[in-house]
Amino acid sequence: MAVSAVLLPVSTANAVPAPRAADSATTKTFASLADALLAKRTAALLDGRSARSKQTNPGNIRLSAALARTEDSGLSTLRTRKARLASLGEAYTSGDTQVSVDMTSVKGGRATVRVTEVTTLTYKKIRGDEPSTTGFRAHHELNFTSSSKGKWELTGIRPTDSGPSPINEPRTAVATANTGGGLDGTPAATSWPARPQPKTRGTAGYNYAAMAAYAEKYWRNYNPAYRKFNSEGGDCTNFISQALRAGGWKNDSGSATDYRNWWYDGTAQTTSWVGANEWAWFTLSSKRAVNLANVYQMDVGDILQMDFDGDGSKDHSMMTTYRSRAGVPYLTYHSTNTYRKSVASIIASNPGAVYFAYRT
Repeated sequence: MAVSAVLLPVSTANAVPAPRAADSATTKTFASLADALLAKRTAALLDGRSARSKQTNPGNIRLSAALARTEDSGLSTLRTRKARLASLGEAYTSGDTQVSVDMTSVKGGRATVRVTEVTTLTYKKIRGDEPSTTGFRAHHELNFTSSSKGKWELTGIRPTDSGPSPINEPRTAVATANTGGGLDGTPAATSWPARPQPKTRGTAGYNYAAMAAYAEKYWRNYNPAYRKFNSEGGDCTNFISQALRAGGWKNDSGSATDYRNWWYDGTAQTTSWVGANEWAWFTLSSKRAVNLANVYQMDVGDILQMDFDGDGSKDHSMMTTYRSRAGVPYLTYHSTNTYRKSVASIIASNPGAVYFAYRT
């Protein structure tokens, strides 16, 4: 898929002056470019011939020289990620990436295009009981610049979601230390395999299957009974709180700003309902959950949190909705909206993060 070899027309008229607006043909070609670029990233993760069969000529497209080099480097990191996943017993036999344009803005010969990517990957049956597929919905912003001859060139692409990186997004950060402790919890190891930690039902009466069923029902189409918090720092902890409530977690009344309380109603909610750090503080102080020593010990209904850059502040929350017989947890979450992503692929996609695993 040679995305840097050809040109992208401004319009059917191929006007020489810098364009002031994008016509429907141009917008469609912007979408084709984004689709080709992101599909090529997905193809770099696929097993064997499947990866080659996905490569098609995207049409009239040109990347800037700098971006072409960046993408080539990124594809190399994705191939390394594929090898890392293979060593952990995970591979994908096929992938489908679809892109739609959400917004196009043209001003002074520059264009900003925002797109939504929906990607589905099919798990290779290596151990035999992997889920059928994993999928995610992600958002990107693309920047174009027009030349004096009226041709567009893609100069940049960046993710706009607040959550962890999708599996097909190149990332090269190196993990930093975070010792944690107290109400911040203790970071979990990410080594495989891990000593088994079977989940005992105890006396709490929680329905872990109901938690998972809720998360897998609303991972892409949000429950209208709850408010969304995507524009206020992310919806991830709000989403796991909903799922925990669906499985039997009860309200703990009191001040909305006191982390020792946890509740949601029609007009407000506690900071612990929507805030990743506050949720951890509430959960550990109330003993509704305890830290697990290794992320691979998680079972259905357990929670994984991430500190993206090791600065001591948690940035993201996810729920385990499936666990294979081989002991691999698969997580479902909002921001970026994702279904049954293996913990192995989360770690491979976000090597700079510190992880906290909670037994609920």
